[in-house]
Amino acid sequence: MNLHEIDLNLLVVFHRLLRERRVSRVAEALGLSQPAVSNALRRLRGLLGDELFLRTPGGMEPTPYALQLAGPVAQALDTLREALNVRASFEAATSERCFTLAMSDVGETYFLPVLVDALAQAAPRVTLQCVPVADASLRDDMASGRVDLALGLLPQLQAGFFQQTLFRQHYVALMRAGHPLATRAQITATQYRQASHVRVVSTGTGHGLVDAALERLGVVRRVRLTVPHYVALGHVLGGSDLIATVPERFADRVTEPFGLVARPLTLKLPASHIAQLWHAQLHRDPGHQWLRALVATHFGAPETA
Repeated sequence: MNLHEIDLNLLVVFHRLLRERRVSRVAEALGLSQPAVSNALRRLRGLLGDELFLRTPGGMEPTPYALQLAGPVAQALDTLREALNVRASFEAATSERCFTLAMSDVGETYFLPVLVDALAQAAPRVTLQCVPVADASLRDDMASGRVDLALGLLPQLQAGFFQQTLFRQHYVALMRAGHPLATRAQITATQYRQASHVRVVSTGTGHGLVDAALERLGVVRRVRLTVPHYVALGHVLGGSDLIATVPERFADRVTEPFGLVARPLTLKLPASHIAQLWHAQLHRDPGHQWLRALVATHFGAPETA
């Protein structure tokens, strides 16, 4: 027999009749009418070529073939029930799920220390895996469920994905504590033009909006060094008189460890909106909902959390 020939509901009736042995009880347990249960049994008899149950004064007695089927059918239904309910709940304290997050190096610097500590407290067996947002396959990986969540300023994911803005941040000038401009309360446009800069080209993110804004303002930087990531800035700035234009929350993470200071700019640069983004495939997944709530709680503005 081919599986497409059989209605799963017939096996549910069969399994229940093995337990109850009376059509009336099966009908009550499954919320069906007695004729509907009798009709299901009739259809199953025709498909399997066996009476399956015989009427006796004590109820419906299973035939030898029905008894032979009893174990495998019960096991199959239990397996299917478990498979369908696998996402019905998520227990953070005992889950061993691994979540894959996409973020840039600046995102790793900002998000991961807090996330790792939060997971240690609330979900000690849950693990994280990080992948770069610059991967060309990111959209497909999120659509397939291989990547759970993306964090950052990611214009390439604006269309077709759910997103929740976590916070809004400005760009600041980052430099060593002994830099000549470190004594200033803020950096003016003239001082900014005259300084020597490190330019960060963060592929796969929207932080390039700084370059576009400077071009619109007619501000030309004296760029002495261009790097593809933020990760080296602490070492570079700590040992030179270069400055870098960076998101303020990244600056908060690296000023103390590297002896740096951050100063606001008088230039009218746009703020960046940092969000968490996910695909519809995982929108209703309880574990994923828990993770998104955790991120919103620890990184979102009060109205987001």
